[in-house]
Amino acid sequence: MVNEPTRATPLLSIVVPVHGVEAYLYQCLESIRADVPAGERGAVELVAVDDASPDRCGDMLRSYGAGRSEVRTVHLSSNVGLGLARNAGLEVATGDYVWFVDSDDWLPPGTIPAVLDRLRAHRPDVLLVDHVRVHDGGRRELDASSPLLRGVPDVVRLADQPQLLRVQHTAWNKVVRRAFMDELELRFHPGWYEDIPFSHPLLIGAEKISVLDRVCYLYRQGRQGAITSTRSGRHFDAFDQYDRLLDWVGRRYPDERLRAELFGLMVNHMLVVVGNDDRLHPHLRRDFFHRVAAQYRRHLPAGGYPRPGGVVGLKHRLVGRDNYLAYAALRQAHRLAGRLRRPAAPPAGAVASAGVDRVAADPAERAEATDALAGHGTP
Repeated sequence: MVNEPTRATPLLSIVVPVHGVEAYLYQCLESIRADVPAGERGAVELVAVDDASPDRCGDMLRSYGAGRSEVRTVHLSSNVGLGLARNAGLEVATGDYVWFVDSDDWLPPGTIPAVLDRLRAHRPDVLLVDHVRVHDGGRRELDASSPLLRGVPDVVRLADQPQLLRVQHTAWNKVVRRAFMDELELRFHPGWYEDIPFSHPLLIGAEKISVLDRVCYLYRQGRQGAITSTRSGRHFDAFDQYDRLLDWVGRRYPDERLRAELFGLMVNHMLVVVGNDDRLHPHLRRDFFHRVAAQYRRHLPAGGYPRPGGVVGLKHRLVGRDNYLAYAALRQAHRLAGRLRRPAAPPAGAVASAGVDRVAADPAERAEATDALAGHGTP
């Protein structure tokens, strides 16, 4: 069920899927609605989707949407998961552009005017925006992929700026032209890691990419229930999602260099997941590694791929050989070395950009950040 719109077609629809985020929901919604300038009320539509939330989120949305024509609420009768809840919001969204914002995150002040200005100026297929990670206590951290957004000219294609394929592959750092999304026949699939077969195709198919080199998204870290901090066998969903991505690319953009680049990113991402204690219980790690090795053999490009150097490249080789014992030994040694070399905390104010307190400080964390830059460590 959905409340009906009462106004003209907006430029931007912001779709917010909602489930189990009672403590964060109001902050998210207000960061959007309160940031819309008074003269721009008709340009922005907020579509909030109650994915059969077990807490008070459904009632909160009913109250929040009451009397606000710019707020539309959808209430699903059963829980369908993040990807399909986004699809449900998309079905009723009316804007020329769509932005998927997660309900435990929020936008910094000034974001909406900056996004609207850029959409009007460039009319891109995809607008990429920067973000920071926000930890408990308010500490902010630059994402390892943020430097890839620096110095990009007005409107580009991926062929002009190929590093953009390595930017964090989430839905929430992209504002997408609705008609373009339909042309590519893109929707979200069920399961975890739903961004994988959605995010990369947007950049691959876009004729006009614009980059807003500004922090426009505050990404909450460590929330209980978030998939990046939940140990579960559902992390195995990533394999099906990569199969979908590579199948889509093979059908629509059969370019061997592109496939090789995506293959390397896939392996990097899988290595981040298999090595992350917050995602995989130790008893699942061996099985996950063997699945990565099987995925490696299935999708390895005939002409090879640009394998990274250093420790990450060594992990690639061990995956190619399906050698879990050597991988486990390397992982343990690498983590031990990182703990032994851990430096003192940097002085306050050492990193001032965008209010950020720090960028991955200790060696083990920097190694994870390097992996993330190559293969998107936290989607």
